[in-house]
Amino acid sequence: MTRKANLITPYGGTLVNLVVDAEERQQLLERLPALPSIKISQRAVHDLELLAVGGFSPLKTFMGKADYERVLHEMRLSDGTLWPLPITLTADPRELPQVGKELVLRNALNEPLAILRLEEVFSWDPQKEALLAYGTTDPRHPMVSEMVNWGKVCISGELKVINLPKYYDFVELRRTPREVRALLEEMGNDNVVAFQTRNPLHRIHEELTKRAAAKVNGSLLIHPVVGMTKPGDVDHYTRVRIYKVLVEKYYDKSRTLLSLLPLAMRMAGPKEALLHAIIRRNYGANHFIVGRDHAGPGKDSTGKPFYGPYEAQEMMRKYEHELGVHMIPFEELVYLPDEDRYLEASEVPAGARTLNISGTQVREEYLTNGKLLPEWFTRPETAQILRKMYPPRHEQGFCVWFTGLSGAGKSATAQALTEMLLERGRTVTLLDGDVIRTHLSKGLGFSKEDRDTNILRIGFVASEIVRHGGVVICSAISPYRAARNEARKMVGENFIMVYMDTPIEICEQRDVKGLYARARKALAEGHPMGFTGVDDPYEPPIDPEITLQGYGTTPEENARKIIAYLEEKGYLLPE
Repeated sequence: MTRKANLITPYGGTLVNLVVDAEERQQLLERLPALPSIKISQRAVHDLELLAVGGFSPLKTFMGKADYERVLHEMRLSDGTLWPLPITLTADPRELPQVGKELVLRNALNEPLAILRLEEVFSWDPQKEALLAYGTTDPRHPMVSEMVNWGKVCISGELKVINLPKYYDFVELRRTPREVRALLEEMGNDNVVAFQTRNPLHRIHEELTKRAAAKVNGSLLIHPVVGMTKPGDVDHYTRVRIYKVLVEKYYDKSRTLLSLLPLAMRMAGPKEALLHAIIRRNYGANHFIVGRDHAGPGKDSTGKPFYGPYEAQEMMRKYEHELGVHMIPFEELVYLPDEDRYLEASEVPAGARTLNISGTQVREEYLTNGKLLPEWFTRPETAQILRKMYPPRHEQGFCVWFTGLSGAGKSATAQALTEMLLERGRTVTLLDGDVIRTHLSKGLGFSKEDRDTNILRIGFVASEIVRHGGVVICSAISPYRAARNEARKMVGENFIMVYMDTPIEICEQRDVKGLYARARKALAEGHPMGFTGVDDPYEPPIDPEITLQGYGTTPEENARKIIAYLEEKGYLLPE
């Protein structure tokens, strides 16, 4: 008879469970109508789920102030336990009951998930958290740009979870830590190595994970994130289809387990590697693969990576004994075509011919051009799934986002570009700032909050158009970098920012509505209007894809420059 494995204990010694039993659930459901409630974000829904099932053990609720402050400054909970990143729930204080009272946490569909007894309400500073937790205040970091839209206060208190989030996709692969641990125990291996991924698996990943399992003489837990990942990542529906076929056909199923993780990633690089290791320990793993630039969010506004390529491995190595999870570094592998095998780059014999394809090449040279990835790089099943889900770039949707001062020439150039794209046979939607405010954003004012709301609405509509293969041209002042970055995140990588760099003096000269004159007069009289460029700032983009001058050239000439860029990048086929 196959023996059961003795898996590593959960982090902190006990696996938390916040889901109430059937009897208490019924009692709580009967009380719901009398309780106040708030809707929580999708990120908070994912965090709540991992709190509820023990993925975030030993945490039993969203962090209170003592835990939050010590995690920010020392990467430790108030009791000294190593914990790298804040897990908080923010809210609008106007929607909260008194401390000591209960409130219902609901998802976007207004479905009740949990009851929280409000024990703490404390203020927080997004800039402070960004700097201490993520090492940057650059809005190009996904978390930095997201946090500015969170609630004004953090709340904490005892949680009673009455409903876990309901999923309808890959239900058989959505397992709690207890369920995963039970399956791993049945495999009979004391050692378990976990593999974190938010990308499709290629042959190098396959080779690496198999080597890792062999190295520890144990089981392999392929544990992809299916919550929130980096904007522009391959969607989890596509990825999971790939994982399923690969595990079924190319892995030893007696020692390999595929299970999904509903984590909302922070893209925090080194600190996130520690969080991933803690989570995997709770799921039963005692080894964890850490890759190059693990959980990195890409490049900042100056074009430099937010984190060094090996910072995550260095931090994991520093804390692995305290975590109780040993790191297996993701070594760079290359393919030797003359020998039909993979080898670590450091072990390649001098003069040997090698092949490799970067993630950028996968997108730019293969998927963008509709080419199948070569078999030495990826399995045929993976190549077919990716080609079907990601058509050539000239068949994909994209967004051209114009930003600049009022009167900079955005609308005129956008109109010219629209007609040129229609001539080329593309389906185009033009979202002009003035038109949007008449319809989609009717009722919004010109406070910073309302301006951001307006831009986020435009960004959401644009993202849906692009997702369905359409072209959208957005023409709005969009004065603030953070809101523009949020719009970029919504749309994804097919986002092209066009900065109309026109001096304010020229914008004022062509102001037929007299808006600048009215704003300057109001400012002089002590009644500022909040007009961009006069008494409200315009934050120029740091690294737009295209910069144009709205003077000394015609809208048609500027539009043709954009067309040339679109052809160069593959969004349009040259005529």
